[in-house]
Amino acid sequence: MVSVSSRVQALAVSAFCVLVAVLAGVLVDGRLDRHWILRGMTLALALCCAALLAGDQSRRLRRIIVAVGLAMFGVVFPVTTTTWASPPEIDFALQVASDAAAAAQKASRSAVTIDDVKAAATARGGAVGSPVDARGADAYPLILRANPALGRPWACLSFTGLDAKVRPC
Repeated sequence: MVSVSSRVQALAVSAFCVLVAVLAGVLVDGRLDRHWILRGMTLALALCCAALLAGDQSRRLRRIIVAVGLAMFGVVFPVTTTTWASPPEIDFALQVASDAAAAAQKASRSAVTIDDVKAAATARGGAVGSPVDARGADAYPLILRANPALGRPWACLSFTGLDAKVRPC
């Protein structure tokens, strides 16, 4: 059996963690808030665990802790945040954001209006409200509901020019 040094193991695990983090980041829509901060923190923690792997491995408990940390921060967290990134209400909000931005561009405007969002949500069978008054909407952020009859689940949508930000409310 060939023995690989702990430094080579740490380098390989670090490269794998960076690859998983980049692939998971590419798979998530960039309009979703806060995902890059979370992804950066989990990557940093995974790299810290890989650095511990390169250090002294004399204790079995330390090896177990490092292995669990690498599995959680290097694989489990990035993969689960990718799969949980777009539940149906978030997917609906992203579709409405795309439709509203396309309507604004078609009208040669540099910003998306609330009426654009209302029209896009209505065309997709949803409803629009605001955090202050769930029935009306006159300012961002807007609450989007995929099913107008249900109060929840919903997603919050805001625009800066043509750039949309979608987040859970």
